[in-house]
Amino acid sequence: MFDTKFVIVVRDDLAMWQKLNVTAFLSTGVSAAKPDIIGMPYQDADGNLYHPMSVQPVIVLAANADKLMKIHQRTLQRQVQSSLYIEEMFSTGHDSANRAVFKEHSPENAKVVGIAFHTDKKIADKISKGAKMHG
Repeated sequence: MFDTKFVIVVRDDLAMWQKLNVTAFLSTGVSAAKPDIIGMPYQDADGNLYHPMSVQPVIVLAANADKLMKIHQRTLQRQVQSSLYIEEMFSTGHDSANRAVFKEHSPENAKVVGIAFHTDKKIADKISKGAKMHG
């Protein structure tokens, strides 16, 4: 049905609250960068309006730290822009602190806990190879 995929991969050893937090943050990054994947507002039977959401499913996968690092490298190699969340961001309390700690790390030493991207379906499958459906 879709030629593209919206994929989020989270590290499998995170606490549940961390997985949910990372997934939420990463999805906003992709949505901001790709506004065309956002549909129209929702309206219920009483006429109440709700925010629009993604027009396609968001695939949430899990991977260990090594596979997540490989997935990150694959996005860079294929020049697929992504949203990235690193472990050190858990210790900050706001956006500017997140940016500061993020800037201290290169792709080789970042402790990636989550990555999200939206790209062609075949490329998305190659990038996310090795990750499993989150369960």
